[in-house]
Order: sequence, then C-alpha cells, then structure tokens
Amino acid sequence: MEQHSSLRALFDAGKQQRKQTESLPDSSTVTYQDTLRTAIAAFEECRKLSERLSLFSPNETEDDITSSDLPYLQINYYLGELIQKENTVGRNTILRLAQDAYERYLKLLDSYDMLSEPNAKLYERFLEGRDEFSLVTSSDPTERRNTKISRFKQEKDLKLKLEFLAQTPIALQQDDAAIREVYLAEIQLSTHDTFQALDMIAQELKIITLMPNMSPQPRPEEMESDYRDRNSATTDNYSDRLDAPLSQLLNRGKAGPILSRDGKPLKPFTLLDSRQRLKDGVFRQDHALPTMTIDEYLAEERRRGGIVDGGGEQSNVQNEPDEDDMNRADRETMKAREWDEFVEANPKGSGNTLNRG
Repeated sequence: MEQHSSLRALFDAGKQQRKQTESLPDSSTVTYQDTLRTAIAAFEECRKLSERLSLFSPNETEDDITSSDLPYLQINYYLGELIQKENTVGRNTILRLAQDAYERYLKLLDSYDMLSEPNAKLYERFLEGRDEFSLVTSSDPTERRNTKISRFKQEKDLKLKLEFLAQTPIALQQDDAAIREVYLAEIQLSTHDTFQALDMIAQELKIITLMPNMSPQPRPEEMESDYRDRNSATTDNYSDRLDAPLSQLLNRGKAGPILSRDGKPLKPFTLLDSRQRLKDGVFRQDHALPTMTIDEYLAEERRRGGIVDGGGEQSNVQNEPDEDDMNRADRETMKAREWDEFVEANPKGSGNTLNRG
C-alpha cells in the first residue's frame, strides 16, 4: 500500500512539472529544460515502480483495471511527449527514445484491447514500418486534406467531451462510473495525440537521415552565453571598429611570403607597377579630372546620334532652287497642277451639305 501511495505521489509530481513546462514560454531556457528533466525523471520512476508492482498484466482486461489505476496507463505517453521536447542531446537519440515510449504506451493499450478499430489499424501499420509510418498513405492531395480535417474534428470532439466530463458536479465526483469515463476520455485523447506524434517523428527522422553530418543542438546555457566569450580563443585582439586595422587584415592571409625559400610560389599573385602608381597618386587632385575636351565630347555625342541638327531660326530658311535641275522643276510643276485641279473639283464648303437650308 505504501508503494502504491508513492506511485500516486510520483505521478502527481510528474503531472505538475509537466503543467509547469506548458506555462513556460521559451523551451530553450535553462529553467524550461530543468523542469522538463525533472518531469521526465518523475515519470521514469513511475514506470519502474509500476513494473515492480506488476500493476498491469497481459492476462487482464479493461474491466479488471480499477478506475484509480487507469491514469497510470498514460505514463509512457507522458514520457514520450516530454522526451520529444528535450534538446540537450542529439536529436536522433531524442526521437528514438520518444518513439520507444509511445510504442510502449500503444502496446499496453493493445494488450487490454483498448484501441478502437481505426487506431488498431494505425498501430499495425506502425509496427510494419516505424520510420515510414504516416497517418495518410495516399499521395492524393484531396485525400490527405480530408484525412487531416477528419482527425482535427476527432481531436476537437475529444477535447469537448473531456471538458464536459471535467465539469461534472461535485455530487457525481464520488460516482465511480463518471470518474472512469473521464479517465477513458483522457486515454482516447492521448492515443490520438500519440499517432500524431509518431507521424511527425517519422518525418523528422527522414530529414535527419538526409543530413548525416548535422551537429547536435547546443545546450541552453551555451546559447545564452555571449558570442564573444565563446569565440575569445580565436579573436585575441577584439575591436569594435567596423574597419579592421591593417595588421588584422594582414594576419587573415592578405599578406605574407609569396615565394618559398626554394623560389616556388606559395599563392597566386599578379605583377603590377604598384610602386610607381602609388607614387604618382600621392600629389594629385582629390577629384576626377576630365578625360576629353568639350568639343571632343560634342563630336562624340553627334557621332552616337545624341545631337539633332536643325530647329530654331534655321527651320524657316528655305533653300534656293537650282535652276539647272529640270527634273525637280517638273516635279514641282506637276505637284502645283494637281493641287489646282483638286481645288477646282472640290470648291470650299462643297462637302458640308447636311446643315443647309
């Protein structure tokens, strides 16, 4: 009896620590991770103690479990949920531990025939391929969307049912059937969340498989430490200057021996008259000097078509006709004659006949 009360105390302490982690905003802080590890340790002790007490037996059925022992069926579920949030070790290890805890939870429910028919099929699919498990096996987008909507509605209905049962009047709190129904509703919701978590774990494991050299996530205390403190070994002479001094640039490979003692080049280089160029640039104007005169610039613009001749007074100047150009004189005469014939055939106002009285 003493061990059973100890199990109840450990279980309540673990649930209290789990509730505290949900109230903390940032999961990367030291406080969050310490609280998380405390909750994991409490539920791990609950798991070991329940095994020593032989609290659950494969020879029993759901009806053989007392109502007060039903919450202990979720010990492995809480372990998987909390372990999945840990980030102090390699992500692959965390996912494997969470996956094992979820599997122990489903195995225990399956031994008592407490899985519904759809969940039993999902559990069989999970056992066939743990790392390839998916809630939706079809690649059809419409079917995947409908499955997600259906599971969302199931989760919503389970939460509403649990909230309704939790608001049971005080008079019914002593009713064993009502209390048992509340615990069973919690188990149904936990089972629903378990398959959701296993689906996410399988997807994340696939991503990790494609990234074999991914370094583990740093500990929270390392993330909170200052960047300069972590890199003090590589930056001995730190400075707040935006422009690095010449000595620092030289130490980064900008200078150094070009040739070895044997005359072999140590790095690529280009021969330039840098000495004379630097000498010529000492005494010079601080602005860019022109490279051509104004006339040269205008000639270049005219050649490129940037200047259009004509316009202004020159546009009214008419060239004097060449009296020796008979062809041009004939063209001008024919043009004037055609115009005269057009004016005679079309007197002024002959076209406007609609408004005449």
